[in-house]
Amino acid sequence: MHIHPAETLLYLALRLAKRLDRRRDDGRVRREAVKNILLVSSTALGDALLSTPAMRSMRLGYPEARISLLLHAAYTDLFLDNPDIDDIIPYHGGYRRFFRLAWSLRQRRFDLACILHGNEPQATPLAYLSGARYIFKLPNTSRFRFLLSNRETVQGWNDFGHGIEQRLKTAELAGGLATDRRMTVTVTAAAATEIAAALKARGIAENAPLLGLQPGASTASRRWAPQRFVALAKRMLAERPELRIVVTGSAAERELCRHIAGEIGGERVWASAGELPLRLLPALLKRCAALVSGDTGPMHLAVAVGTPVVALFAVSDYRRSGPAYDLERHIVIQKHKTCDPCLSKRCPYPQAICMDNISLQEVADAVNRQLDRQPPRPERNADAAA
Repeated sequence: MHIHPAETLLYLALRLAKRLDRRRDDGRVRREAVKNILLVSSTALGDALLSTPAMRSMRLGYPEARISLLLHAAYTDLFLDNPDIDDIIPYHGGYRRFFRLAWSLRQRRFDLACILHGNEPQATPLAYLSGARYIFKLPNTSRFRFLLSNRETVQGWNDFGHGIEQRLKTAELAGGLATDRRMTVTVTAAAATEIAAALKARGIAENAPLLGLQPGASTASRRWAPQRFVALAKRMLAERPELRIVVTGSAAERELCRHIAGEIGGERVWASAGELPLRLLPALLKRCAALVSGDTGPMHLAVAVGTPVVALFAVSDYRRSGPAYDLERHIVIQKHKTCDPCLSKRCPYPQAICMDNISLQEVADAVNRQLDRQPPRPERNADAAA
């Protein structure tokens, strides 16, 4: 495994700094001394959403403290209304801005840092350089674990179940209180109004059932084939004349989504990727009757806002990163890994062959089950007249 030269220098420097550090830290937090908390969840969108129950746990444990969140810069708009966070610090990644960020964190005088999910080898060093006396992280297998308050006992990913559980365990170590697994995402009335206007502009009536398709994913190994999304959409549109489809994705996935929408054809499909800001995605997904997606951030976002999902898994394990609550609302299709060993993020296939094990028929059946159990959407005007 390649190690960046900066990581080696950072490791050696922090080894020396820790040896000279005279602050006592036996892992037992003095609650009354904690006024300023740094939470770290600086990786992908789905990872940050899975961290929200732990954010709530920390707020319950420290209701009077100021809680700041170090978050990937691309996702700040989605967390501005999170009631458990007072401040968001954008994280841009890489070593280029590392020391500038470390200096900025140190000026804030944090008492405690809780790493819910962060990029290593940067997350733990940043927490230490912030000046926080107490630092908690699970798993604690990184070679920077000597900086943690919970250096012992060592626990790896296999010691936890779902990712939300891992984050809640970390919060518990840091003094967070018990809470449930529900993720926190706010859909404002203003965002719902904007989405209604955007759909109306594309001829999608307020009472029309809307099926979301999320073809993109962070890695190729988590993507169902584009042609299967096309075939699924065509089948659903043929069977359900009232149905409309939205193909969701990020700005980087615009071409993929437009290609799929173009192959589906007609005026009943809209590729929203690149046309809507991220802050409106929760409202769009909440408007959907169901979402078909691989293991992606939008899948977790749909779960968070209460939209039923048809979740497609092969390389990843739904027991770790699938829906974690309201399980009766969601349908998970899990297939086995085709290759041994699985290279996961370094999958050599342009289209993951393990995802090809998920057939069009079983996804169509799952979508029909989801759509059939959705009550019809009333006309707003009809409601007003009544």
